[in-house]
Amino acid sequence: MKLLFIDDEQTFLKYLAKRMALEGFEVKTTFSGEEGVAAAAKEPFDVAVVDLQMPGIDGIEVQKLLKDLQPDLPCIVLTGHGSVENALESGKYNAFKFLSKPVDMDTLIQTIQAAYDHRVEKQSKQDPPDTSPAAKGPVSKLFQKFRHLYGVEK
Repeated sequence: MKLLFIDDEQTFLKYLAKRMALEGFEVKTTFSGEEGVAAAAKEPFDVAVVDLQMPGIDGIEVQKLLKDLQPDLPCIVLTGHGSVENALESGKYNAFKFLSKPVDMDTLIQTIQAAYDHRVEKQSKQDPPDTSPAAKGPVSKLFQKFRHLYGVEK
């Protein structure tokens, strides 16, 4: 699973990244909203963990931009300055969950996994698996051509 972490607290973020790597996650860390958005513009991620309050682009604006770039990317909002108003505002932009710092590592890992599972489930409902003969290999592709030739399949 490929994670994008966006947080201006570099020491905290480096610790999180090391810990997540030990858990088997591939982690990209960025230390500002601008860096995070630029990273998401270059490569796809499975889950984003976004700090709410950062200099420059704040976490809510980052979520808006990430949603434009990667509409199915779930965002977990992580902040030391949590409030109900901020949580509600984040929810408008598809925040999967709102967690307060300091966060329990097991809770964070479980939340990341839940966000990923939710994304996969949502995508599988949108894109049903291809069960056509063409999806099964070269012989099946030839079979599909014959079906098309004889008008069985368009």
